[in-house]
Amino acid sequence: MKLMRLPLALCALLLSAPLAAAVPGAGDVPPTWPDPIDDDARYGFLLIDRLEYSDNEGPNTLAWEALGWVGGDVNRLWLNTEGRQRLEGAGSDIERLDVSFGRLIAPYWDLQLGVGTQRIDGPGSDAERYSAVVSLVGLAPGWFEVDANVRLSDVGGVSANLEAEYELLLTQRLVLQPRFETIVAGERVSAFGVGEGLNSVVLGLRLRYEIRRQLAPYVGLEWTRKYGETADLARAENEAVADTAWVAGLRLWF
Repeated sequence: MKLMRLPLALCALLLSAPLAAAVPGAGDVPPTWPDPIDDDARYGFLLIDRLEYSDNEGPNTLAWEALGWVGGDVNRLWLNTEGRQRLEGAGSDIERLDVSFGRLIAPYWDLQLGVGTQRIDGPGSDAERYSAVVSLVGLAPGWFEVDANVRLSDVGGVSANLEAEYELLLTQRLVLQPRFETIVAGERVSAFGVGEGLNSVVLGLRLRYEIRRQLAPYVGLEWTRKYGETADLARAENEAVADTAWVAGLRLWF
């Protein structure tokens, strides 16, 4: 029996050599294989989520909301901006810009730490304030897009903002997007029309047609309601407490 084991072992070794050479990865990589994935690669993204004309019950406005990032799969540098400009009549124009460092903390969820600035221009004195910002951005169960942030400002203390959106595909190109937003502030800041407590609630519904995935015109309806001290400040400035507006705009990403 011992005399038979040596020839059998040699035969097995000789047979395994050509098989190992044929197994992918056992020798040189075939030239037709794609390049390996670089986990340290850097990418960039820019989304103009809203660029829209708003036909309000009061003065009509032009509004925008955009975000962009540069980085990898885990760490990114984020830029967020939004604002509103009145196209007629007296009133205030407002804009916000945030710069944050974001890190992926769970699948589909980014934690962001950064700084932000908010500016308001109106018929009276202009105002500006700066904030430290902590944000949590991602996809909640049910595929709701969520953006929640807390701000600590040099004027007005602590405030919190919550946005949630959902995309319902009616067809491959026609998308219905409900949107919800609310703001809560810890202190009253008259210069920014902000009162203590619940400031406002915004409900929107937009229907867009994706000519391409990167280019989509849309129309929609948006309802805004101010509450508490914020409503009192609006009345003092002869502004509407509740407003319903038709909107039309473009959504772009690169």
